[in-house]
Amino acid sequence: MFERFSRSWELIKASAAVLGKDKELLVFPAVSSVAALIVAASFLVPLFWWSQGQADAFNKDEMSPIWFLWCFAFYLTQYFVIFFFNTALVGAASMRLEGEDPTVADGLRIAWSKVGTILGYAAIAATVGLILRAIEERAGWVGKWIAGLFGAAWTVATFMVVPVLVHRDIGPLDAVKESALLLKQTWGENLIGQGGMGLIFGLGYVLLWIITLGLAVPAASANQVALASILVATGVIATLLLALMQAALTGIYAAALYRYAKGHVNAPEFSSGLLQNAFAPKRR
Repeated sequence: MFERFSRSWELIKASAAVLGKDKELLVFPAVSSVAALIVAASFLVPLFWWSQGQADAFNKDEMSPIWFLWCFAFYLTQYFVIFFFNTALVGAASMRLEGEDPTVADGLRIAWSKVGTILGYAAIAATVGLILRAIEERAGWVGKWIAGLFGAAWTVATFMVVPVLVHRDIGPLDAVKESALLLKQTWGENLIGQGGMGLIFGLGYVLLWIITLGLAVPAASANQVALASILVATGVIATLLLALMQAALTGIYAAALYRYAKGHVNAPEFSSGLLQNAFAPKRR
């Protein structure tokens, strides 16, 4: 367990070293987050006003056709935005791993060249998301457990879809199949990297807010409201920056892992020794 945690930390350091050379990579998750918020607002605000006089049409308990249609449109748009900027991030990261010096425009160019495929993959993901939501709504706590389990499996199986789309000129279904095939045939850092990065950053979030609240609560108790507000605001900003860094490092790691799997030479930060267990035969 400690060995795997240590390896995950080494992967984060390698990804961070690449990010240090191209801090512009942070632009992609930042713009993606803003765009996702705009999409959410564009769906939720009209829904709120419309649903005031159309309660039956948006009865979630009955999962009406209009509600299904709204959910699908929301998922499709949201996933498209996320996948588009993830593709831009992985594309730019791949250029850096090849020794090039990418710009934000380079990443966006790569993503735009795959826009049709990205839309197709977003439709697949939206369909899966809608099915999982329907299971949650109809099967109670059992449905939530089942949906959570299948949702986690889907996330792991499709981890390499975006790198596949960046490097290969294939359709979304084929990209999903190839990503799942890589998982089926191999084991190791695919899971260690995802789980390890999530664990390490999760601990970072917890530690950040322990410190933030540990300083803000005493300040508020002492009637230093302004200081407490500044501390909480600083904590929120730090959380957002940490989330952006996590997204960027995950994209860099996915790019390096896929390139290694396909026999491409990576930047020195990702040595063969670091990734040699990434595609070791799956233990039976």
